[in-house]
Amino acid sequence: MQLYRTMHSWHWISAAICLAALLLFCITGVTLNHAGAIGANPAVTHATAQLPENLRNSLAGEHPAADLPAPLADWIEDTFDIEPGSAAAEWSDEELYVSAPGPGRDAWVSIDRATGSAKFEATDRGWVAYFNDLHKGRNTGVAWKIFIDVVAVACVFFSLTGLVLLWIQARQRTATWPLVSLGVGVLVFLMIVFAH
Repeated sequence: MQLYRTMHSWHWISAAICLAALLLFCITGVTLNHAGAIGANPAVTHATAQLPENLRNSLAGEHPAADLPAPLADWIEDTFDIEPGSAAAEWSDEELYVSAPGPGRDAWVSIDRATGSAKFEATDRGWVAYFNDLHKGRNTGVAWKIFIDVVAVACVFFSLTGLVLLWIQARQRTATWPLVSLGVGVLVFLMIVFAH
Protein backbone atom coordinates (compact mmCIF):
# COMPACT_ATOMS: atom_id res chain seq x y z
CA MET A 1 0.00 0.00 0.00
CA GLN A 2 2.93 2.35 0.64
CA LEU A 3 4.11 1.89 -2.98
CA TYR A 4 0.58 2.63 -4.21
CA ARG A 5 0.31 5.82 -2.15
CA THR A 6 3.75 7.00 -3.27
CA MET A 7 3.05 6.31 -6.94
CA HIS A 8 -0.39 7.91 -6.66
CA SER A 9 1.14 11.09 -5.17
CA TRP A 10 3.90 11.27 -7.76
CA HIS A 11 1.41 10.56 -10.54
CA TRP A 12 -0.92 13.44 -9.71
CA ILE A 13 1.98 15.82 -8.96
CA SER A 14 3.58 15.14 -12.36
CA ALA A 15 0.13 15.47 -14.00
CA ALA A 16 -0.41 18.85 -12.32
CA ILE A 17 3.03 20.10 -13.41
CA CYS A 18 2.61 19.21 -17.07
CA LEU A 19 -1.18 19.66 -17.52
CA ALA A 20 -1.23 23.05 -19.28
CA ALA A 21 1.85 22.33 -21.39
CA LEU A 22 0.58 18.87 -22.34
CA LEU A 23 -2.72 20.37 -23.49
CA LEU A 24 -0.80 22.96 -25.52
CA PHE A 25 1.42 20.34 -27.14
CA CYS A 26 -1.53 18.04 -27.92
CA ILE A 27 -3.52 20.84 -29.58
CA THR A 28 -0.52 22.11 -31.53
CA GLY A 29 0.27 18.53 -32.55
CA VAL A 30 -3.10 18.49 -34.33
CA THR A 31 -2.54 21.93 -35.89
CA LEU A 32 0.92 20.85 -37.10
CA ASN A 33 -0.48 17.65 -38.62
CA HIS A 34 -3.08 19.68 -40.52
CA ALA A 35 -1.03 22.80 -41.27
CA GLY A 36 -1.95 22.67 -44.97
CA ALA A 37 -5.66 22.77 -44.17
CA ILE A 38 -5.38 25.75 -41.81
CA GLY A 39 -5.49 28.97 -43.79
CA ALA A 40 -3.05 31.70 -42.93
CA ASN A 41 -2.69 35.26 -44.17
CA PRO A 42 0.76 36.45 -43.15
CA ALA A 43 0.97 40.16 -42.40
CA VAL A 44 4.08 41.63 -44.01
CA THR A 45 5.44 45.00 -42.91
CA HIS A 46 8.05 46.96 -44.87
CA ALA A 47 9.98 50.02 -43.78
CA THR A 48 13.01 52.03 -44.82
CA ALA A 49 15.24 54.44 -42.94
CA GLN A 50 18.53 56.25 -43.27
CA LEU A 51 21.29 55.49 -40.79
CA PRO A 52 22.33 58.73 -39.02
CA GLU A 53 25.71 60.16 -39.98
CA ASN A 54 27.13 59.66 -36.47
CA LEU A 55 26.57 55.88 -36.83
CA ARG A 56 27.92 55.52 -40.37
CA ASN A 57 31.46 54.85 -39.14
CA SER A 58 30.16 51.75 -37.28
CA LEU A 59 29.64 50.16 -40.71
CA ALA A 60 33.27 50.68 -41.74
CA GLY A 61 36.15 48.27 -41.26
CA GLU A 62 36.24 44.59 -40.47
CA HIS A 63 33.72 42.99 -38.13
CA PRO A 64 33.60 39.53 -36.58
CA ALA A 65 30.78 37.39 -37.96
CA ALA A 66 28.17 38.24 -35.30
CA ASP A 67 29.60 41.47 -33.87
CA LEU A 68 27.06 44.30 -33.84
CA PRO A 69 28.21 47.59 -32.25
CA ALA A 70 25.93 48.60 -29.35
CA PRO A 71 24.93 52.04 -30.73
CA LEU A 72 24.01 50.45 -34.06
CA ALA A 73 22.00 47.73 -32.30
CA ASP A 74 20.17 50.41 -30.28
CA TRP A 75 19.32 52.35 -33.46
CA ILE A 76 17.98 49.22 -35.17
CA GLU A 77 15.83 48.39 -32.11
CA ASP A 78 14.47 51.93 -31.81
CA THR A 79 13.83 52.37 -35.53
CA PHE A 80 12.38 48.99 -36.46
CA ASP A 81 11.13 47.60 -33.13
CA ILE A 82 13.16 44.38 -33.21
CA GLU A 83 15.72 43.17 -30.70
CA PRO A 84 19.02 42.76 -32.54
CA GLY A 85 20.75 41.57 -29.36
CA SER A 86 19.40 38.06 -29.96
CA ALA A 87 19.59 38.36 -33.75
CA ALA A 88 22.16 37.00 -36.14
CA ALA A 89 24.30 39.64 -37.84
CA GLU A 90 25.98 38.87 -41.15
CA TRP A 91 28.56 41.24 -42.59
CA SER A 92 29.48 41.32 -46.26
CA ASP A 93 31.43 43.89 -48.29
CA GLU A 94 28.16 45.48 -49.44
CA GLU A 95 25.77 45.22 -46.49
CA LEU A 96 25.01 44.37 -42.90
CA TYR A 97 22.15 41.87 -42.69
CA VAL A 98 20.44 41.32 -39.34
CA SER A 99 17.98 38.44 -39.04
CA ALA A 100 15.69 38.37 -35.99
CA PRO A 101 13.18 35.52 -36.31
CA GLY A 102 10.83 34.59 -33.50
CA PRO A 103 7.99 32.16 -32.92
CA GLY A 104 5.34 32.80 -35.57
CA ARG A 105 7.28 35.62 -37.17
CA ASP A 106 10.36 36.52 -39.19
CA ALA A 107 12.10 39.88 -39.33
CA TRP A 108 15.23 41.24 -40.96
CA VAL A 109 17.10 44.49 -41.51
CA SER A 110 19.54 45.16 -44.32
CA ILE A 111 21.84 48.20 -44.17
CA ASP A 112 23.90 49.25 -47.17
CA ARG A 113 27.43 49.83 -45.90
CA ALA A 114 28.22 52.45 -48.54
CA THR A 115 25.08 54.62 -48.29
CA GLY A 116 23.63 53.79 -44.83
CA SER A 117 20.27 53.04 -46.43
CA ALA A 118 18.30 50.55 -44.29
CA LYS A 119 15.48 48.24 -45.36
CA PHE A 120 13.28 46.31 -42.95
CA GLU A 121 10.76 43.52 -43.41
CA ALA A 122 8.70 41.68 -40.80
CA THR A 123 6.32 38.80 -41.44
CA ASP A 124 3.75 37.84 -38.80
CA ARG A 125 2.26 34.43 -39.62
CA GLY A 126 -0.45 34.56 -36.93
CA TRP A 127 -1.34 32.82 -33.66
CA VAL A 128 -1.47 29.29 -35.05
CA ALA A 129 2.07 29.65 -36.41
CA TYR A 130 3.15 31.16 -33.07
CA PHE A 131 1.89 28.16 -31.10
CA ASN A 132 3.21 25.70 -33.69
CA ASP A 133 6.66 27.24 -33.35
CA LEU A 134 6.40 26.95 -29.56
CA HIS A 135 5.61 23.25 -30.06
CA LYS A 136 8.75 22.79 -32.17
CA GLY A 137 10.95 25.09 -30.09
CA ARG A 138 11.64 27.12 -33.26
CA ASN A 139 13.22 30.52 -32.58
CA THR A 140 12.04 30.44 -28.97
CA GLY A 141 15.26 30.87 -27.00
CA VAL A 142 17.01 28.80 -24.36
CA ALA A 143 14.46 29.25 -21.53
CA TRP A 144 11.60 27.82 -23.60
CA LYS A 145 13.72 24.87 -24.75
CA ILE A 146 14.60 24.07 -21.14
CA PHE A 147 10.88 24.30 -20.27
CA ILE A 148 10.05 21.83 -23.08
CA ASP A 149 12.65 19.40 -21.71
CA VAL A 150 11.27 19.71 -18.17
CA VAL A 151 7.73 19.04 -19.44
CA ALA A 152 8.97 16.03 -21.43
CA VAL A 153 10.64 14.57 -18.33
CA ALA A 154 7.46 15.22 -16.29
CA CYS A 155 5.38 13.45 -18.97
CA VAL A 156 7.73 10.43 -18.91
CA PHE A 157 7.46 10.38 -15.12
CA PHE A 158 3.66 10.65 -15.38
CA SER A 159 3.58 7.70 -17.80
CA LEU A 160 5.89 5.52 -15.70
CA THR A 161 4.02 6.18 -12.45
CA GLY A 162 0.80 5.41 -14.32
CA LEU A 163 2.32 2.11 -15.46
CA VAL A 164 3.23 1.23 -11.87
CA LEU A 165 -0.35 2.07 -10.78
CA LEU A 166 -1.67 -0.17 -13.56
CA TRP A 167 0.60 -2.97 -12.37
CA ILE A 168 -0.60 -2.57 -8.76
CA GLN A 169 -4.30 -2.54 -9.76
CA ALA A 170 -4.10 -5.16 -12.52
CA ARG A 171 -5.39 -7.93 -10.25
CA GLN A 172 -8.70 -6.12 -9.77
CA ARG A 173 -8.98 -5.08 -13.44
CA THR A 174 -8.51 -8.00 -15.80
CA ALA A 175 -8.63 -5.80 -18.92
CA THR A 176 -5.52 -3.84 -17.86
CA TRP A 177 -2.80 -5.74 -19.71
CA PRO A 178 -4.87 -6.51 -22.83
CA LEU A 179 -5.60 -2.76 -23.17
CA VAL A 180 -1.93 -1.83 -22.56
CA SER A 181 -0.89 -4.45 -25.13
CA LEU A 182 -3.45 -3.09 -27.59
CA GLY A 183 -2.08 0.44 -27.18
CA VAL A 184 1.50 -0.72 -27.73
CA GLY A 185 0.46 -2.96 -30.63
CA VAL A 186 -1.41 -0.17 -32.45
CA LEU A 187 1.59 2.13 -32.05
CA VAL A 188 4.05 -0.46 -33.37
CA PHE A 189 1.72 -1.44 -36.24
CA LEU A 190 1.28 2.17 -37.40
CA MET A 191 5.02 2.80 -37.15
CA ILE A 192 5.97 -0.29 -39.16
CA VAL A 193 3.20 -0.24 -41.77
CA PHE A 194 2.39 3.45 -42.33
CA ALA A 195 5.22 5.56 -40.92
CA HIS A 196 8.41 3.78 -41.98
